[in-house]
Amino acid sequence: MDENSSSSSPLLPLHESSSSTLKSVLTVKNLFILSGPLLCSLICLFVKLDGGNMLGVLAWVFVWWLTEAVPMPITSMSPLFLFPLFGIASSDDVARSYMDDVISLVLGSFILALAVEHYNIHRRLALNITLVFCGGDPVNPQLLLLGICGTTAFVSMWMHNTPTTVMMMPVATGILQRLPSGEGFCKAVVLGVIYSATIGGMSTLTGTGVNLILVGMWKSYFPEADPLSFSTWFFFGFPMALLLFFALWAILCLAYCPRGSAHTLSAYLDRAHIKRELDLLGPMAFAEKMVLAVFSALIVLWMTRSITDDIPGWGSLFNDRVGDGTVSVMMATLLFIIPNKKQQGEKLMDWNKCKKLPWNIVLLLGAGLAIADGVRTSGVADVLARTLDFLGQTPYLAIAPTVCVISGFMTELITSNNATTTILVPLLIQIAKNMNVHPLLLMVPGAIGAQFAFLLPTATPSNVIGFTTGHIDVKDMLKTGLPLKLAGTLALAILMPTLGWSPCLCQPQNWTTLTEANPISIFLNTYIYIYIF
Repeated sequence: MDENSSSSSPLLPLHESSSSTLKSVLTVKNLFILSGPLLCSLICLFVKLDGGNMLGVLAWVFVWWLTEAVPMPITSMSPLFLFPLFGIASSDDVARSYMDDVISLVLGSFILALAVEHYNIHRRLALNITLVFCGGDPVNPQLLLLGICGTTAFVSMWMHNTPTTVMMMPVATGILQRLPSGEGFCKAVVLGVIYSATIGGMSTLTGTGVNLILVGMWKSYFPEADPLSFSTWFFFGFPMALLLFFALWAILCLAYCPRGSAHTLSAYLDRAHIKRELDLLGPMAFAEKMVLAVFSALIVLWMTRSITDDIPGWGSLFNDRVGDGTVSVMMATLLFIIPNKKQQGEKLMDWNKCKKLPWNIVLLLGAGLAIADGVRTSGVADVLARTLDFLGQTPYLAIAPTVCVISGFMTELITSNNATTTILVPLLIQIAKNMNVHPLLLMVPGAIGAQFAFLLPTATPSNVIGFTTGHIDVKDMLKTGLPLKLAGTLALAILMPTLGWSPCLCQPQNWTTLTEANPISIFLNTYIYIYIF
């Protein structure tokens, strides 16, 4: 009976198999996978613009990035085959973007960060910061968050955003180790680190490459004008960064640190327990001290490589051929040479400890740099320039906020703030000349707006680093980033006239050396002059 029934029954349920196969193919994820090349094809066929192929490839890559239909690291490698196939760039040119000086900077920084993590230095630093800023018992989450964000912003004033985030993120995650995953305070801390690194870099010329690009373009396009000095920028940038910093702190406290959160955190963090854990670490060993010494030397070399035109850094000794990536890799190499004095012949680092290198971030940065080069060379930049012609009809009081919003939108789509600035600022200079207004009225909002990359994880390397911790998602970034972007635009509009503290800018008659006097420029000059005095 059993044999007959088993022989008469089909081995495979044919009807169910075909339907299940159809269901397995028609999944949301597969639809997202198809939507990338489909949208690219539609744009390439029907959008008759210069750089249409580049726009199509951008659509393809960003759809896959935003939906994560294909793993982010694999999507990040797609320009390596899409750009040559669509005639945007040769394979060699695209491949160079994946080993740029910025990539070297990140690789060296990550190796140093792994050394910090291996020797538990980040935990020691995290416990010390927590002990100083946690307040009494129960723990004050708002005060602790202020301490973490303030430390990050201060460090970022003197070194670039990405290495600051690389250094501070292990500190932040070290504090969060005892907290349950998904806790609101965890989100606040990670968001606070990545955004504070961006905000701190705005306040000084050396804090971010964007400010240096702006100053360089100002000197290049207008050599007859007085240069923007370190102090001139600081009097403008520091108050704006300070306003934006407290806006960030307020947003994070309201969104993720409600009343009663102190009692929740006290179950995982209390002052006595933190003190005990710090004592258990004991005194610093030789290896820890050497890793800290190498990291400190790296920070000093970063800060002093190129300071200002008046005070050239040590990079001038090498004809400015060295970059931040050069220093980063050089100092990381020392970790494989200096002994750790724990075992005979053992160094501070070996390659086995480097297996945790986040290659997904490296590939993502390479994709961003490749896209930036593609936008510049494909003609898409010219298309963007034509779309900005409407600024000529913008009311003069709304010019700075409008430029800031446009730049802030562009920087979300390009993974390099420096690339956004390099593309946009020359266009703004030309538009300022056409409008007969002072170029800085457009250049500064364009450069500052390029740093307001608060919405997407792919917008800056710092965002990527925070996103890969697993504590935040895109919704968290939108929830915090959108009001922060609005606050930044408002702060820029209010403080923009304070850039006139420079003697060459606070006197309206000197502005006519750059622009012809007309009603609009006279109004703007008078407005800034009255605002200051």
